[in-house]
Amino acid sequence: MSTLRVATFNVENLFARYRFNDSLSPRADDGFTINDLAFTIHDEESKRITARAIRATNADVICLQEVESLPVLDRFNSYFLGGMRYAHRVVIDCFDPRQIDVAVLSRFPITALRSHRQERNRNGTSFLFSRDCLEVELNVAGKPLTLYVNHFKSMMEGREATHARRKEQAERVAAIVNTRWKRGGYKGNFVVLGDLNDYPEGATALGALLDHPGLSNVLTRLPAAEQWTHYYAGGNAYRQLDYLLLSKGLAQTNAGAPAVMRRGLPWRAERLTEERLTGVGDNDPKASDHAALYMDLTLN
Repeated sequence: MSTLRVATFNVENLFARYRFNDSLSPRADDGFTINDLAFTIHDEESKRITARAIRATNADVICLQEVESLPVLDRFNSYFLGGMRYAHRVVIDCFDPRQIDVAVLSRFPITALRSHRQERNRNGTSFLFSRDCLEVELNVAGKPLTLYVNHFKSMMEGREATHARRKEQAERVAAIVNTRWKRGGYKGNFVVLGDLNDYPEGATALGALLDHPGLSNVLTRLPAAEQWTHYYAGGNAYRQLDYLLLSKGLAQTNAGAPAVMRRGLPWRAERLTEERLTGVGDNDPKASDHAALYMDLTLN
């Protein structure tokens, strides 16, 4: 059987910064340069904790949100994730004004990619996916696994005000899934995952995915009090924003529950009683404002 651990994690601002104050000679640096100005990972203290969270999760494939670029991901992997064996990495630059993209770190070969970055919304007024719906196909010991990696529109301007954008994104991802998998009864090895930036309850924009006949929100297999993946200090809110939506076939084969790795959250998230990772502060530094969500899967 082909088994692996799959995870999703919003790593919160995995950026680079220019090294103006390091008195470097760019020509003598290791080649990680732009316009002869060497740069390194921004906020290294926090990103070391982010790396500790990834190590604690120990996924074979981890899909990330809020990554600036492939060179930044490569540097992060090389400097902070040594020994994790993430030999296969991908980021495709998209159109978010903050320059945040979705990414994949994998121990298994990536055999195919498909980006939806150029798709327009229904009105043709903007790009539909500012952070892409990135299709990534992996070869897991001879069996294929397709991941649909997403980071939907945030609720920064309010849940209701941003509802329509997320709803259209969710409906398009559902349509992409239908085009490929409906004819086979959604029995294939595929997962829709990422930071979908809405709650599953109430007036959610995610109905096209959460109510989809071919997808299963496996986080509901945990007790209700354990389904939160994000802590918002402004409202002292513990809610689910991150999702693993397994195909119908994978959900039937894998009856277990996922896990949430929250030890990188700041101490201000008082509901969490677990010991924090080394270096975590009351507010900062931290691994992220999100927790990593992961599950061990046996492929069909």
